[in-house]
Amino acid sequence: MLNNLPPKPTFNAEDIGQIAVGAFALSVPIAFSEEAWRLSASLPTLNLVLVVFLSLAFITLFAYQSVFQGNIIKRRRAFFLRVVAAYFLTLIVVGIVLLALNKLPLLTDPILALKRIILIAMPASMGAIIVDSFDKE
Repeated sequence: MLNNLPPKPTFNAEDIGQIAVGAFALSVPIAFSEEAWRLSASLPTLNLVLVVFLSLAFITLFAYQSVFQGNIIKRRRAFFLRVVAAYFLTLIVVGIVLLALNKLPLLTDPILALKRIILIAMPASMGAIIVDSFDKE
């Protein structure tokens, strides 16, 4: 009877650490780039939405294929939690990195700050989910 139960979704401190390290690894070189700062300032809203969509689409695809190995039937909740957590934690890590570099004008220009976070989070989110995949579900 116990064998018919769906596997318990797991998301623990180790996963959070892996996601944060992966996001940090790819956000740092880009966060130091003046090109990223300038591009984020001139990026139209529609393009920014596309960047968010592409980020979520690619980390979802990677998580489905690599982390969950195409088997989410009984683990949909864990799958979606993993994708959302990876993206959200990436946004936080990128924000902290930009804050440390004094390139996050939250009080003076919050729209620019958000644009910078989202733009740099695109590659950083892939780093996050890739490092997270090192220990499979």
